[in-house]
Amino acid sequence: MLAWRRGITGHRLALVGIGVAAVLSSIVSYLITRSDTEVATIALFWLTGSLNGVGWAEAATAAAFLAVLVPVALVLGRVLAALQLGDEVARGLGLRVEWCRLGLLAVAVALAGVATAVAGPVAFVAFVSGPISVRLLRTGRPSLLPAAMTGALVTPVADLAAQHMFSGAVLQLPVGVVTGAVGAPYLLYLLAVANRRTRA
Repeated sequence: MLAWRRGITGHRLALVGIGVAAVLSSIVSYLITRSDTEVATIALFWLTGSLNGVGWAEAATAAAFLAVLVPVALVLGRVLAALQLGDEVARGLGLRVEWCRLGLLAVAVALAGVATAVAGPVAFVAFVSGPISVRLLRTGRPSLLPAAMTGALVTPVADLAAQHMFSGAVLQLPVGVVTGAVGAPYLLYLLAVANRRTRA
Protein backbone atom coordinates (compact mmCIF):
# COMPACT_ATOMS: atom_id res chain seq x y z
CA MET A 1 0.00 0.00 0.00
CA LEU A 2 2.86 2.40 0.76
CA ALA A 3 4.36 1.69 -2.67
CA TRP A 4 1.08 2.26 -4.53
CA ARG A 5 1.15 5.28 -6.86
CA ARG A 6 -1.34 4.59 -9.66
CA GLY A 7 0.05 1.07 -9.64
CA ILE A 8 3.13 -0.66 -8.29
CA THR A 9 6.54 -0.47 -9.92
CA GLY A 10 9.42 -2.77 -9.03
CA HIS A 11 11.93 -0.14 -7.92
CA ARG A 12 9.38 1.70 -5.74
CA LEU A 13 8.26 -1.55 -4.11
CA ALA A 14 11.89 -2.51 -3.43
CA LEU A 15 12.75 0.89 -1.89
CA VAL A 16 9.63 0.95 0.29
CA GLY A 17 10.31 -2.65 1.28
CA ILE A 18 13.85 -1.77 2.40
CA GLY A 19 12.50 1.08 4.51
CA VAL A 20 9.75 -1.02 6.13
CA ALA A 21 12.23 -3.86 6.76
CA ALA A 22 14.60 -1.43 8.52
CA VAL A 23 11.81 -0.17 10.81
CA LEU A 24 10.60 -3.68 11.65
CA SER A 25 14.19 -4.87 12.19
CA SER A 26 14.73 -2.12 14.75
CA ILE A 27 11.53 -3.18 16.56
CA VAL A 28 12.71 -6.80 16.63
CA SER A 29 16.10 -5.72 17.98
CA TYR A 30 14.41 -3.68 20.71
CA LEU A 31 12.20 -6.61 21.72
CA ILE A 32 15.20 -8.95 21.86
CA THR A 33 17.15 -6.57 24.11
CA ARG A 34 14.15 -6.37 26.47
CA SER A 35 13.51 -10.13 26.61
CA ASP A 36 14.90 -12.91 28.78
CA THR A 37 18.38 -14.19 27.81
CA GLU A 38 17.16 -17.70 26.93
CA VAL A 39 14.28 -16.36 24.83
CA ALA A 40 16.62 -13.89 23.10
CA THR A 41 19.04 -16.71 22.23
CA ILE A 42 16.24 -18.80 20.70
CA ALA A 43 14.94 -15.77 18.80
CA LEU A 44 18.38 -14.92 17.40
CA PHE A 45 18.91 -18.53 16.34
CA TRP A 46 15.53 -18.54 14.57
CA LEU A 47 16.21 -15.15 12.93
CA THR A 48 19.34 -16.62 11.33
CA GLY A 49 17.20 -19.26 9.59
CA SER A 50 17.58 -22.85 10.71
CA LEU A 51 16.19 -26.30 9.96
CA ASN A 52 17.56 -27.65 13.25
CA GLY A 53 14.70 -28.95 15.36
CA VAL A 54 12.15 -28.87 12.54
CA GLY A 55 10.12 -32.08 12.80
CA TRP A 56 7.31 -33.87 11.00
CA ALA A 57 4.64 -31.76 12.71
CA GLU A 58 6.04 -28.56 11.20
CA ALA A 59 6.53 -30.28 7.85
CA ALA A 60 2.90 -31.46 7.82
CA THR A 61 1.63 -27.96 8.63
CA ALA A 62 3.75 -26.48 5.83
CA ALA A 63 2.60 -29.19 3.40
CA ALA A 64 -1.06 -28.37 4.12
CA PHE A 65 -0.51 -24.71 3.23
CA LEU A 66 1.63 -25.58 0.20
CA ALA A 67 -1.07 -27.89 -1.14
CA VAL A 68 -3.29 -24.82 -1.49
CA LEU A 69 -0.73 -22.12 -2.35
CA VAL A 70 1.46 -23.92 -4.90
CA PRO A 71 -1.36 -24.61 -7.42
CA VAL A 72 -2.49 -20.98 -7.10
CA ALA A 73 1.09 -19.80 -7.67
CA LEU A 74 1.45 -22.01 -10.76
CA VAL A 75 -1.82 -20.71 -12.23
CA LEU A 76 -0.90 -17.08 -11.57
CA GLY A 77 2.65 -17.74 -12.73
CA ARG A 78 1.45 -18.10 -16.30
CA VAL A 79 1.24 -14.32 -16.60
CA LEU A 80 4.86 -13.76 -15.56
CA ALA A 81 6.20 -14.13 -19.09
CA ALA A 82 3.87 -11.37 -20.30
CA LEU A 83 4.68 -9.12 -17.31
CA GLN A 84 8.40 -9.46 -18.03
CA LEU A 85 7.81 -7.80 -21.40
CA GLY A 86 6.64 -4.61 -19.68
CA ASP A 87 3.34 -3.21 -18.48
CA GLU A 88 2.30 -1.71 -21.83
CA VAL A 89 2.88 -4.95 -23.73
CA ALA A 90 1.11 -6.95 -21.01
CA ARG A 91 -1.90 -4.63 -21.20
CA GLY A 92 -1.86 -4.98 -24.98
CA LEU A 93 -2.07 -8.75 -24.50
CA GLY A 94 -5.23 -8.27 -22.43
CA LEU A 95 -3.83 -8.64 -18.91
CA ARG A 96 -5.09 -6.61 -15.98
CA VAL A 97 -1.54 -5.79 -14.92
CA GLU A 98 -2.14 -4.37 -11.43
CA TRP A 99 -4.51 -7.15 -10.39
CA CYS A 100 -2.12 -9.81 -11.71
CA ARG A 101 0.79 -8.21 -9.88
CA LEU A 102 -1.25 -7.90 -6.67
CA GLY A 103 -2.26 -11.57 -6.84
CA LEU A 104 1.33 -12.65 -7.44
CA LEU A 105 2.55 -10.54 -4.53
CA ALA A 106 -0.11 -11.96 -2.19
CA VAL A 107 0.80 -15.56 -3.07
CA ALA A 108 4.53 -14.82 -2.80
CA VAL A 109 4.06 -13.27 0.65
CA ALA A 110 1.96 -16.25 1.77
CA LEU A 111 4.56 -18.76 0.52
CA ALA A 112 7.39 -16.82 2.15
CA GLY A 113 5.38 -16.62 5.36
CA VAL A 114 4.88 -20.39 5.49
CA ALA A 115 8.58 -21.05 4.88
CA THR A 116 9.62 -18.44 7.46
CA ALA A 117 7.23 -19.82 10.08
CA VAL A 118 8.87 -23.24 9.74
CA ALA A 119 12.56 -22.43 9.26
CA GLY A 120 12.98 -18.74 9.96
CA PRO A 121 14.16 -16.21 7.37
CA VAL A 122 16.74 -18.25 5.46
CA ALA A 123 18.79 -15.62 3.64
CA PHE A 124 19.39 -15.27 -0.11
CA VAL A 125 17.62 -18.45 -1.29
CA ALA A 126 15.03 -16.45 -3.23
CA PHE A 127 17.71 -14.16 -4.69
CA VAL A 128 19.95 -16.91 -6.05
CA SER A 129 17.38 -19.53 -7.13
CA GLY A 130 16.18 -17.65 -10.21
CA PRO A 131 19.65 -16.82 -11.63
CA ILE A 132 20.95 -20.34 -10.91
CA SER A 133 17.99 -21.96 -12.69
CA VAL A 134 18.49 -19.63 -15.68
CA ARG A 135 22.16 -20.62 -15.93
CA LEU A 136 21.37 -24.32 -15.59
CA LEU A 137 18.58 -24.34 -18.17
CA ARG A 138 20.06 -21.57 -20.38
CA THR A 139 16.59 -20.06 -20.86
CA GLY A 140 17.67 -16.41 -20.65
CA ARG A 141 14.72 -15.52 -18.38
CA PRO A 142 13.78 -16.88 -14.94
CA SER A 143 10.82 -19.24 -14.81
CA LEU A 144 8.71 -19.92 -11.73
CA LEU A 145 8.82 -23.72 -11.52
CA PRO A 146 12.58 -24.18 -12.23
CA ALA A 147 13.38 -21.39 -9.75
CA ALA A 148 11.20 -23.02 -7.08
CA MET A 149 12.82 -26.42 -7.67
CA THR A 150 16.27 -24.82 -7.48
CA GLY A 151 15.40 -23.15 -4.19
CA ALA A 152 14.04 -26.44 -2.86
CA LEU A 153 17.39 -28.04 -3.72
CA VAL A 154 19.63 -25.20 -2.50
CA THR A 155 18.15 -25.20 1.02
CA PRO A 156 18.77 -28.88 1.96
CA VAL A 157 22.21 -28.84 0.30
CA ALA A 158 23.14 -25.77 2.35
CA ASP A 159 21.73 -27.43 5.48
CA LEU A 160 23.79 -30.55 4.80
CA ALA A 161 26.89 -28.38 4.44
CA ALA A 162 26.02 -26.56 7.68
CA GLN A 163 25.68 -29.87 9.56
CA HIS A 164 29.03 -31.26 8.40
CA MET A 165 31.13 -28.10 8.12
CA PHE A 166 32.29 -28.39 11.73
CA SER A 167 31.84 -32.07 12.51
CA GLY A 168 33.19 -31.81 16.07
CA ALA A 169 31.05 -28.84 17.08
CA VAL A 170 28.42 -29.28 19.78
CA LEU A 171 25.97 -26.93 18.05
CA GLN A 172 25.33 -27.20 14.32
CA LEU A 173 25.42 -24.09 12.18
CA PRO A 174 22.03 -22.72 11.09
CA VAL A 175 21.38 -23.10 7.38
CA GLY A 176 20.97 -19.32 7.06
CA VAL A 177 24.67 -18.82 7.84
CA VAL A 178 25.68 -20.95 4.83
CA THR A 179 23.13 -19.48 2.41
CA GLY A 180 24.09 -15.97 3.47
CA ALA A 181 27.83 -16.64 3.18
CA VAL A 182 27.43 -18.12 -0.31
CA GLY A 183 24.45 -16.09 -1.55
CA ALA A 184 25.78 -12.60 -0.78
CA PRO A 185 28.98 -12.93 -2.88
CA TYR A 186 27.01 -14.59 -5.68
CA LEU A 187 24.49 -11.74 -5.70
CA LEU A 188 27.33 -9.19 -5.83
CA TYR A 189 28.84 -11.14 -8.73
CA LEU A 190 25.51 -11.03 -10.61
CA LEU A 191 25.22 -7.28 -10.01
CA ALA A 192 28.78 -6.74 -11.27
CA VAL A 193 28.07 -8.79 -14.42
CA ALA A 194 24.83 -6.86 -15.02
CA ASN A 195 26.68 -3.53 -14.69
CA ARG A 196 29.31 -4.64 -17.23
CA ARG A 197 26.60 -5.65 -19.70
CA THR A 198 24.83 -2.31 -19.24
CA ARG A 199 28.04 -0.36 -19.92
CA ALA A 200 28.83 -2.52 -22.94
